[in-house]
Amino acid sequence: MLFLGTAGIAHAAQRILVVGDSLSAAYGIAERRGWVALLGERLRAERLDYPVVNASISGDTTAGGRARLPKLLAEHRPAIVIVELGGNDGLRGLPVAAMKKNLEAMIAAVQAAGASVLLVGARMPPNYGEDYTRAFETAFAELAQAHRLAFVPELTAGIGARLDHFQPDRIHPNEAAQPLLLNNVWKALAPVLKAKQRTKSP
Repeated sequence: MLFLGTAGIAHAAQRILVVGDSLSAAYGIAERRGWVALLGERLRAERLDYPVVNASISGDTTAGGRARLPKLLAEHRPAIVIVELGGNDGLRGLPVAAMKKNLEAMIAAVQAAGASVLLVGARMPPNYGEDYTRAFETAFAELAQAHRLAFVPELTAGIGARLDHFQPDRIHPNEAAQPLLLNNVWKALAPVLKAKQRTKSP
């Protein structure tokens, strides 16, 4: 789904591509109410001409994102790619090392295409075991540090204990939570946008 920026015409070199899972695909709510759509609105309000392409798929894993990323990069030629994947790897108990390898390949592909990466981390419930949950959470931080990425440690930070911000499955944030998710992303994204604005200035 493409949300056009302030100019009304999508300039390929300025697109923001979101590659995520159900948390970014607005699962269970109207797409226009999801945090990615709200990001498009925020950019327009800030008069920043960055059309947003939401390539998120509910249920996707890092392996799925890695497989489809080359086509997405070639088609949309984004300036910034927000990678929000890994949650489904964790929920399926997939090896953290494999997840990390997939994310590292995605980061390398995005950077090779000349775009910036914003990595969004995730956390697992404690019932997955202390060793697994610690390794899972640490993997994102290690990647962000190693590659000097803009980083959101957890998309749902600040709403975890608020059941009124989740759908009945207690996994997917509801419509009321979407502005909070956007705020978590915006804190890391805003400095990237400012840096790009400086490089574009004469």
